[in-house]
Amino acid sequence: MMEKERLRFRGGDAVAIGAVILAALAMLIFFVTGQTGDGPRVARVYADGALIREMPLDRDGDYTVDGAYRNRVEVREGRVAITESTCPGEDCVHSGWISRPGRSVVCLPNRVEVRVEGAAGAGDVDAVVR
Repeated sequence: MMEKERLRFRGGDAVAIGAVILAALAMLIFFVTGQTGDGPRVARVYADGALIREMPLDRDGDYTVDGAYRNRVEVREGRVAITESTCPGEDCVHSGWISRPGRSVVCLPNRVEVRVEGAAGAGDVDAVVR
Protein backbone atom coordinates (compact mmCIF):
# COMPACT_ATOMS: atom_id res chain seq x y z
CA MET A 1 0.00 0.00 0.00
CA MET A 2 0.95 3.61 -0.38
CA GLU A 3 2.27 5.45 2.54
CA LYS A 4 1.48 9.11 3.02
CA GLU A 5 4.53 11.29 2.75
CA ARG A 6 4.90 13.82 5.48
CA LEU A 7 5.76 17.35 4.52
CA ARG A 8 8.89 18.52 6.18
CA PHE A 9 10.01 22.03 6.95
CA ARG A 10 13.42 22.69 5.40
CA GLY A 11 15.96 25.48 5.68
CA GLY A 12 15.09 26.90 2.25
CA ASP A 13 11.48 27.30 3.37
CA ALA A 14 12.56 29.56 6.24
CA VAL A 15 14.60 31.71 3.83
CA ALA A 16 11.62 32.07 1.47
CA ILE A 17 9.25 33.00 4.31
CA GLY A 18 11.74 35.55 5.65
CA ALA A 19 12.19 37.11 2.20
CA VAL A 20 8.42 37.51 1.77
CA ILE A 21 8.07 39.10 5.21
CA LEU A 22 10.96 41.53 4.54
CA ALA A 23 9.50 42.51 1.15
CA ALA A 24 6.09 43.15 2.73
CA LEU A 25 7.64 45.31 5.47
CA ALA A 26 9.69 47.29 2.94
CA MET A 27 6.59 48.00 0.85
CA LEU A 28 4.62 49.02 3.94
CA ILE A 29 7.33 51.45 5.04
CA PHE A 30 7.65 52.89 1.51
CA PHE A 31 3.93 53.56 1.12
CA VAL A 32 3.40 54.92 4.63
CA THR A 33 6.32 57.35 4.54
CA GLY A 34 5.91 58.25 0.85
CA GLN A 35 2.50 59.92 1.26
CA THR A 36 2.72 62.85 3.62
CA GLY A 37 -0.35 64.91 2.73
CA ASP A 38 1.55 68.10 3.57
CA GLY A 39 1.21 71.23 1.51
CA PRO A 40 -1.66 73.37 0.30
CA ARG A 41 -4.15 72.30 -2.30
CA VAL A 42 -5.21 74.82 -4.91
CA ALA A 43 -7.86 74.96 -7.62
CA ARG A 44 -6.42 76.16 -10.90
CA VAL A 45 -8.82 77.57 -13.47
CA TYR A 46 -7.82 77.25 -17.12
CA ALA A 47 -9.54 78.84 -20.14
CA ASP A 48 -8.45 77.73 -23.61
CA GLY A 49 -5.56 75.88 -21.93
CA ALA A 50 -4.15 79.01 -20.26
CA LEU A 51 -4.06 79.42 -16.48
CA ILE A 52 -6.30 82.37 -15.56
CA ARG A 53 -6.80 81.98 -11.81
CA GLU A 54 -5.54 80.10 -8.74
CA MET A 55 -7.90 79.62 -5.82
CA PRO A 56 -6.57 78.11 -2.55
CA LEU A 57 -8.96 75.49 -1.20
CA ASP A 58 -8.42 76.64 2.38
CA ARG A 59 -10.20 79.97 1.65
CA ASP A 60 -13.80 80.26 0.48
CA GLY A 61 -14.38 82.38 -2.61
CA ASP A 62 -15.84 82.52 -6.07
CA TYR A 63 -14.80 83.58 -9.55
CA THR A 64 -16.70 84.14 -12.78
CA VAL A 65 -15.23 83.00 -16.09
CA ASP A 66 -16.56 84.85 -19.13
CA GLY A 67 -16.15 83.42 -22.61
CA ALA A 68 -18.64 82.07 -25.10
CA TYR A 69 -20.63 81.18 -21.98
CA ARG A 70 -20.35 82.16 -18.33
CA ASN A 71 -19.19 79.84 -15.52
CA ARG A 72 -19.20 80.53 -11.81
CA VAL A 73 -16.45 78.68 -9.91
CA GLU A 74 -16.89 78.43 -6.12
CA VAL A 75 -14.59 77.24 -3.34
CA ARG A 76 -16.33 76.17 -0.12
CA GLU A 77 -15.05 74.12 2.82
CA GLY A 78 -11.98 72.80 0.99
CA ARG A 79 -13.88 71.82 -2.17
CA VAL A 80 -14.41 73.44 -5.57
CA ALA A 81 -17.17 73.24 -8.18
CA ILE A 82 -18.66 75.03 -11.13
CA THR A 83 -21.97 75.99 -9.53
CA GLU A 84 -23.58 78.00 -12.33
CA SER A 85 -23.20 77.94 -16.09
CA THR A 86 -24.99 79.33 -19.12
CA CYS A 87 -23.73 76.53 -21.38
CA PRO A 88 -26.17 74.03 -22.89
CA GLY A 89 -26.71 70.93 -20.76
CA GLU A 90 -24.73 72.27 -17.78
CA ASP A 91 -22.73 69.03 -17.50
CA CYS A 92 -20.01 70.96 -15.64
CA VAL A 93 -22.51 71.94 -12.94
CA HIS A 94 -23.69 68.34 -12.60
CA SER A 95 -20.09 67.18 -12.08
CA GLY A 96 -20.38 68.33 -8.46
CA TRP A 97 -17.75 69.22 -5.89
CA ILE A 98 -14.15 67.98 -6.02
CA SER A 99 -11.34 68.22 -3.49
CA ARG A 100 -8.70 65.59 -4.25
CA PRO A 101 -5.57 66.39 -6.27
CA GLY A 102 -5.75 65.16 -9.83
CA ARG A 103 -9.51 65.66 -10.14
CA SER A 104 -11.05 68.21 -12.49
CA VAL A 105 -14.33 69.67 -13.68
CA VAL A 106 -14.56 70.65 -17.35
CA CYS A 107 -16.97 72.89 -19.28
CA LEU A 108 -16.35 71.87 -22.88
CA PRO A 109 -18.58 74.48 -24.58
CA ASN A 110 -16.78 77.31 -22.75
CA ARG A 111 -13.36 75.57 -22.90
CA VAL A 112 -12.87 75.92 -19.13
CA GLU A 113 -11.19 73.44 -16.79
CA VAL A 114 -11.02 73.61 -13.00
CA ARG A 115 -8.26 71.33 -11.71
CA VAL A 116 -7.29 70.53 -8.09
CA GLU A 117 -3.54 70.39 -7.61
CA GLY A 118 -1.29 70.11 -4.60
CA ALA A 119 -0.03 67.52 -2.15
CA ALA A 120 -1.91 64.26 -2.08
CA GLY A 121 -2.93 62.80 1.24
CA ALA A 122 -2.82 59.11 2.03
CA GLY A 123 -5.29 57.31 -0.19
CA ASP A 124 -5.68 60.14 -2.70
CA VAL A 125 -3.47 58.78 -5.46
CA ASP A 126 -2.68 55.15 -6.15
CA ALA A 127 0.46 55.77 -8.22
CA VAL A 128 2.16 58.38 -10.38
CA VAL A 129 3.97 57.32 -13.54
CA ARG A 130 6.38 59.75 -15.20
